[in-house]
Amino acid sequence: MELGTIFWTALAVGFSGAMMPGPLLTVTIGETARRGFVAGPLLVLGHALLEVALVVLLVLGADRFLASEQVNSAIALVGGAFLVFMGWSMYRDARRGRVSLQLDAGERPEGKPAGEEERRGLHPVPAGVLVSLSNPYWSLWWATVGLAYITTSMARGTAGLAAFLSGHLLADLVWYGLVAGAVAGGRRFMSQGVYRGIIAVCGVFLVCLGAYFVYRGIA
Repeated sequence: MELGTIFWTALAVGFSGAMMPGPLLTVTIGETARRGFVAGPLLVLGHALLEVALVVLLVLGADRFLASEQVNSAIALVGGAFLVFMGWSMYRDARRGRVSLQLDAGERPEGKPAGEEERRGLHPVPAGVLVSLSNPYWSLWWATVGLAYITTSMARGTAGLAAFLSGHLLADLVWYGLVAGAVAGGRRFMSQGVYRGIIAVCGVFLVCLGAYFVYRGIA
């Protein structure tokens, strides 16, 4: 893949993962309701620090292992198959109305000053790390799709890896920034129909990308 292709496909795959309802989305909504818009970017910062550390560890400890053609093929096959499955599930659930974006921030408890409430609880940066670690799908994604992407981008050297990471992390920042803005502003940026349409399109994209990885693994 060219550097531009790595970046844009990583951005699209990142959106596909970020937009699906999960623990990080739930925490982003709750923390934004308590702390304001800044909670969203701070949670993403914790999430990003964890992912950068994971990628660095994978690259430093597995560079020769990942360079093996047999390993590359196996990773591409497994990661591609998981992408096809995940993409089909996203498309199916969106078409059947099984996914929804709930942006109800809830009311502030009576009698609680805003400053006092905001100071309570874990800071959003370490919360972003812990929430990501607690999600089993996060580990599964990096063990399959993420690892397949790393091996593909490493063919372009450090620049390829940087293109993948920047695209992936930018998707998280943009999406959760939009969610935080919607909650903090007390309004929706999109209807449920638009949200499900985006999920369906992302699902189709994942199926196509997964098929490419499977083909690459076989070839």
